[in-house]
Amino acid sequence: MNIFSEIIAQGVNLAPIEERMSAFQMMQRGGPLMAVLFVCSVVALGVFIERMLHYKSCRMNVSEFLSGVLALVRRRSFPEAIARCQEGQGPIVSVVLTAITKRHLPPAELREVVREVAQLAVPDLEANISLLGTIGYVAPLLGLLGTVTGMIDAFSQINRTNGTASVAELSQGIYLALITTAAGLVVAIPCYIAHNFLVAQVHTMIADMERAGIETIHTLTDLPRKDMITVPFTQSPEKDGEKEQQARKA
Repeated sequence: MNIFSEIIAQGVNLAPIEERMSAFQMMQRGGPLMAVLFVCSVVALGVFIERMLHYKSCRMNVSEFLSGVLALVRRRSFPEAIARCQEGQGPIVSVVLTAITKRHLPPAELREVVREVAQLAVPDLEANISLLGTIGYVAPLLGLLGTVTGMIDAFSQINRTNGTASVAELSQGIYLALITTAAGLVVAIPCYIAHNFLVAQVHTMIADMERAGIETIHTLTDLPRKDMITVPFTQSPEKDGEKEQQARKA
């Protein structure tokens, strides 16, 4: 009975265990690097939302758009085709509109102009994506830095107490090491996923631009030129008479 009474007495004196820890408390125990990781997460979220809104404004049904515009081009309804392009927005529309407005150029020059317009649209599509990738790369390093800082703090505490430091005295450094590592991974993993997703969106839009440019140029170059002779060629009677005289002389 004395043993059980002592255990009960010790259990009464134990400090209550904290079941859950709020995000603010974790940031406090994680040290100043947690604030840096929080800022990185906010910036990454802002970049992702901004890019998604931009791509949403540029996205369209390319097949439907090209079928409507190119049908007008085949009928030589160029003003209507230009008006249809001006109703939309985005790099795909810019490529098709440039090809139609510059249709008087030779095919080689027309392809070069359309290619330049598409290349100038690529930087706008890729804007700020590199920042998202940088955050995804740096966040684990910041967590690793917090881990090293926490372990240095723990070993400094052991050194100050000549190796007699208790677990409670070492807990602050251990918390700093573990929390910053977890926070760095929590920030980095979504950043990597978002970065790869945005890169795939950019590649899709570049492919749509190339398709729109190629189909528009082929449609324009297949149209008959005004300076081409559309009637069948017939020889004049004078030339026929000359040929008969040459045959008689021979």
